[in-house]
Amino acid sequence: MTLNERAQLIADEAERNATQLRVHVTKVAGARVIDCGGAVQGSLAAGLLLARACLADAGEVAYVPYPVPEIGGPAVQVTTDDPVRACLASQYAGWQVTAGKFFAMGSGPMRALAAREEIFQHISAKEESPFAVGVLETHKHPTEEVIAAIVAKLPLVAEHLTLMVAPTSSIAGTTQIVARSVETALHKLHELKLDVNQVVSGYGIAPLPPVATDFVQAIGRTNDAILYGAKVVLWVRADDEVLEHIGPKVPSAASKDHGSPFAEVFARYNGDFYKIDPLLFSPAEIEFRNLKTGRTHRFGRSEPALLRKSFGLDE
Repeated sequence: MTLNERAQLIADEAERNATQLRVHVTKVAGARVIDCGGAVQGSLAAGLLLARACLADAGEVAYVPYPVPEIGGPAVQVTTDDPVRACLASQYAGWQVTAGKFFAMGSGPMRALAAREEIFQHISAKEESPFAVGVLETHKHPTEEVIAAIVAKLPLVAEHLTLMVAPTSSIAGTTQIVARSVETALHKLHELKLDVNQVVSGYGIAPLPPVATDFVQAIGRTNDAILYGAKVVLWVRADDEVLEHIGPKVPSAASKDHGSPFAEVFARYNGDFYKIDPLLFSPAEIEFRNLKTGRTHRFGRSEPALLRKSFGLDE
């Protein structure tokens, strides 16, 4: 199946179990819209489905205990044996959806249908499918104008569009963002010019923060969960010398903006997300397990004190 066909099955499951999942399904301009946490409560289970849809169901997502005693509580764990397609062709929020005053970061396998982003020049993931499935990070319901803007960038073969929607300040929205531990590592490696096709499997875990009602606090906590709490293991086939050279540059600690809760960094740049050092967006810790040589390379560190401050655990 294509990535979009896989994600379509996840969306179908969400619609069948809408009541139990506390989600709401509507039709807008012919597209199916599944609200997972905007005008509805949403749920932990909806968060898992949302994260799986982002990955095009090419990875497993689960709630597990976070293994750092100072933080404790639940964590979101991700495993995938198709990391490049699951994370970079689908999960990465690389589509800025705009229409009038509407703005949302778009992810999901509909990106592989449009294939307009630079990253698709480096990975073999462009596909055709009658189904298109996307995930929007927004508290606003997509309008007919928004649907039209998305459809205009999709191939004609994509006749059936599904959008799953949730704001960061919701249970489901928080889960799907924290499920991006492996994705952030892969995207950072791509930015550092490593051939990501050398990565054959991935594992990641990051703490699930309390849901924040304030937008800035919500994006702060979810980003901090990755930047200061995510641990990622990648199985690769590469030269050890390359991994030793690039490894120290991968964790978030390599960024000049590392060391403060994300909400403070965001405020420092007057709320301009794109002025933040792009090298900050990566996991706290990265481990490479080299299938070519049997060697292991570890870099980075978690920051429990920063996580406790961000999550409000010291209040």
